[in-house]
Amino acid sequence: MKKFILPLAVLLLATPAWATVAITIVDEGSGVARIDYNVTGEPNKVRAFALDVTVDSGATILEISDFLVGESIAPTLGYGIGPASFRDFVAVDPVTGEPDWSDPNYTILADPCDPGALGGLGTGGVTIEAGALYYPTGDTSPNAPGPSGTICKLKVDITCKMSIAENAIRGGIVLTDPAAAPTVDVATGATEVDITVGVAVCFPATPEYASQYADFMAYRDTGVDPDCWCSAYQCDGDADGATQGFKKERVMTNDLVILSANWKKLITDPTINPCADLDHKSQGFKKERVMTNDLAILVANWKKTDAQLAGDCPRPD
Repeated sequence: MKKFILPLAVLLLATPAWATVAITIVDEGSGVARIDYNVTGEPNKVRAFALDVTVDSGATILEISDFLVGESIAPTLGYGIGPASFRDFVAVDPVTGEPDWSDPNYTILADPCDPGALGGLGTGGVTIEAGALYYPTGDTSPNAPGPSGTICKLKVDITCKMSIAENAIRGGIVLTDPAAAPTVDVATGATEVDITVGVAVCFPATPEYASQYADFMAYRDTGVDPDCWCSAYQCDGDADGATQGFKKERVMTNDLVILSANWKKLITDPTINPCADLDHKSQGFKKERVMTNDLAILVANWKKTDAQLAGDCPRPD
């Protein structure tokens, strides 16, 4: 065990050439956030990260995934040494000195009981402690992690803002040259990102779709799934997402049945099928979602095949 613990302890406790290390959060949708790093400047590699990740709005960090486990060995490179988990969950063969990484409890998160560490999974903050061990040990080693990549992914339970910062108590960011202090890029705003939960990323959130996107989200807020809005023919009357008949007509009686079943329903109606909302708009004083404008779209495209339709739904407002 000393073979693995001592080099890592030196790396994490060393005084943290001139390289710039950018840490970014990428919202992957469905509550998953990807934690990436990128090193520019001098050719020093990052040897270890100690980072605090926090979320607001009462959110909880539920899971950590997509992290390397163990040594960095080509072609699987990265930061797979978690000191706390190594201590608690990795057994080392007393004869060969080889570690057993198979315990499913192993992560690259700090133990919440360790000095300076955040609360851990199930709370609003975790401390990532991720080091790299590889041989040969130099920056040019084929087993050294690359200048950019993913450290891990985290999953949250509700939509929130996620923030990330160095944890100086646990060692911060350490380069392969322990005397060199990296510049950590936290000023771009990329380390403070809105993480969305349960949002279908298929529907555009750009300004030209603003009105439809707002209604798309309104459906989601009521617990109704409007993902059919992303289908290529839905806005032309394809409410069932399928062709019908010998000629494979895209807009046909099955679509009319769906539209009829949802006639004059409101967005707050838990039985509404948003696939019948062809124009993605409300209509009338009561703001009914399925009304004459939707019927007009279906009639205009009645019995048309894929070849007769543009297939470019959704369209801008």
